[in-house]
Amino acid sequence: MTSSSKNGICPAPFLQESLFNTTGYANGRFCKDYGGQVCCLPCPLQDWRYPDGVNAKVEAAGWIAVALLPFSAFLLLTYAVLPVKYTNRHYITVCFTLAVICMQVAFIIPLGTKPETCYDEITPHDMYTDLSCAFTGAILLFGGIAVVTWSLLRTIALHLQVCWEIVIGPVFMWCAVVAGLGVPVLITALMLHFTGVSYRFGGVCHINSENSLGDYWIPLLVFSGLALFLQFATIGYCIHIYVRSLFDPDPTSTNHSGLPSYSGSVRTATARQAYKRVRRVLKMQWRSIALVMTILANVIYFSVIFVQLNNSLTLSSENKAKAIPWLLCLAAYQDPTKCTAESAPVAISEAKLVATMVLLAIANFWNFLFTVRWSMVQGWIALFKGFFVERVEFVSVDARSRPADTSNYEMLNPRQNMKTPETVVEVRSPSPAYGLGPSEVDFVGRDVSYHQPTMSFSSPRPPSSSQHNPGYTWDATTSFARSNSQMEQRNL
Repeated sequence: MTSSSKNGICPAPFLQESLFNTTGYANGRFCKDYGGQVCCLPCPLQDWRYPDGVNAKVEAAGWIAVALLPFSAFLLLTYAVLPVKYTNRHYITVCFTLAVICMQVAFIIPLGTKPETCYDEITPHDMYTDLSCAFTGAILLFGGIAVVTWSLLRTIALHLQVCWEIVIGPVFMWCAVVAGLGVPVLITALMLHFTGVSYRFGGVCHINSENSLGDYWIPLLVFSGLALFLQFATIGYCIHIYVRSLFDPDPTSTNHSGLPSYSGSVRTATARQAYKRVRRVLKMQWRSIALVMTILANVIYFSVIFVQLNNSLTLSSENKAKAIPWLLCLAAYQDPTKCTAESAPVAISEAKLVATMVLLAIANFWNFLFTVRWSMVQGWIALFKGFFVERVEFVSVDARSRPADTSNYEMLNPRQNMKTPETVVEVRSPSPAYGLGPSEVDFVGRDVSYHQPTMSFSSPRPPSSSQHNPGYTWDATTSFARSNSQMEQRNL
């Protein structure tokens, strides 16, 4: 059946809907009642609404994603290969990078598959009629909600560290991993079941209009708003601490007594100490703050743009009234380039659409810009030096290479310098009586009597009569000294 026969009673370029089946995404048709029949614009709708080569511009966003993919690969390879002292890797940073890569892959796949976006002349493909549509739509929307979820978790972690002085430990890590993977999977599954995806513009499938607000966009905006609230609360707390530190007196100031005042609790830090702590944390986390603020601003922007697009393409009476001048122009000229002025109230402008696609494709650029460090480059340099540069080990002077002539070496007998082993001296254990006091030792020998010498002066003695007896002579026998007779006998 030729295209002219499918016009039915509808004026060209419109096609009569009753001549087609309901396979594909039937709700993606753009139709209007005419003469008792429903007339629809040919698929794809974007060629009629955006006639100035919007397909090439949307495809350019995919090539931007291809150009930025090596940056993501570099980050992941750096996290996997280099030590943490070069990368400062964190599970939040790694998971955030993986989520961004999911969004990039969704734009890269259509460049290779070149999918057919339309099921028939008036009906676009959806996830049930095209596998590429199902995969690209699911991975794009999963990456979007995952990026927002990990941004929220990063903001919560920073808020707890700065404002509440809570150390992030394993409990928070496992809760973050479960939430960072479970929440995006749950929201994506609910979205695919109740809303679905289809080709709306370009080679990437996007979420359908029906039920998309409650299934996807509201959770996305709620998470983004909560992350922004915590981020601004953290920044406000930092400003408060900084201002308070300016007016806070020196903690060593005196209080009428010449001594420091310790009226507060020991655990209560002064404003100056709190400012130093906050400044130290912000010095380490300023990249994360800038990345989260940038990503959330982009997410909120394209969320609002998609909501506006869905509202403008809803087949309500108000939207149909806005589209009548454009449809009449198409019926009269059958050339979309002559009806660009009349198409302005229909859908969103081409500039907004292309900007949204580019923002989705360059999300990795912001991640790389705020994550890469010079220390990563230094780590790769050190790694390649270890592979290609010979390691220089410490070698003493005596161990260096010598000439082959060893005739002047002194050949010493090693046995001459060896020390003969000493005899083993048996060491006996001390007697049990060793260390006991004199009163505790039992003597078994005879007591030896002590004879005090006559001229002993160890104790006071009364005056003797020898002092008044000039004829008294010294008797050697009464002492231990030898007498003259004994000395003479020895000399003989």
